[in-house]
This record gives sequence, structure tokens and C-alpha cells, in this order.
Amino acid sequence: MSTSSRCPCGTGETFGECCGPLHVGERRAATAEQLMRSRFSAFAVGDVDHLLRTWHPSTRPVELELDPEQRWTRLEILERTGGGPFDTAGTVRFRAHHRIRGRAGSITERSRFERDGASWSYVDGDHE
Repeated sequence: MSTSSRCPCGTGETFGECCGPLHVGERRAATAEQLMRSRFSAFAVGDVDHLLRTWHPSTRPVELELDPEQRWTRLEILERTGGGPFDTAGTVRFRAHHRIRGRAGSITERSRFERDGASWSYVDGDHE
């Protein structure tokens, strides 16, 4: 994805200003929501390395294969609890919209995040 393209996470910023620096390791997410947004963008652009790198070691899969037929199109943040710069845990409830084989769909999930030092990681989530 071009750094001048709109970021898939929906902030309105360019990918180069928003999630791009997190994907390449130039910056770390300051909040659980920022990490959630960067992970959505990683699904949208197919960045498996970022997804695995930001997954908590206790729940991280050995490998991850994305469905090439699935296109992630829009993210809505519905609710957040904790997950700020001074918190050690947080949740983000979101709805992620996608298209797969021409059909629109969405998932709603409440994701749990933990911060260890300066790094947030995705622990797990419950689909609603």
C-alpha cells in the first residue's frame, strides 16, 4: 500500500502517517485502540508479520494464513475500556466490515490487549 493512500483503519490519515510506521517498526502503538487499528490495517493490506509480531506470545499462533478472497473494507470502533498510555490492559469492541467472493459481511469482536513495558499486544477476542 502506498504511504500516501488513506489508511484502511479509518482515521482519515494517510497510511504513512497512521498505521504504516507501526507496520514497519518505526513506531509502537501508544494505546490499545491504536494497536487494534494497525492490526485491522494489517489484515487489509495482508501484513501477516505485523499481525504475528503484535500478538501476545501466550496466544499467538505458530503461523497465520489470510484468505486471499477476503477484502477488509471498513473498521468501526464501538467501545473501549482502559488501553490508554498509562494502562496495562484494555479492551476494544469493534465491527470490521469485509467482502468475500463479492458478498458483504462484518464481524463484531471485543478484543483484549495487554501492555508490557512500551508495547501493546493483542491477547484474544470474543466474537459477538
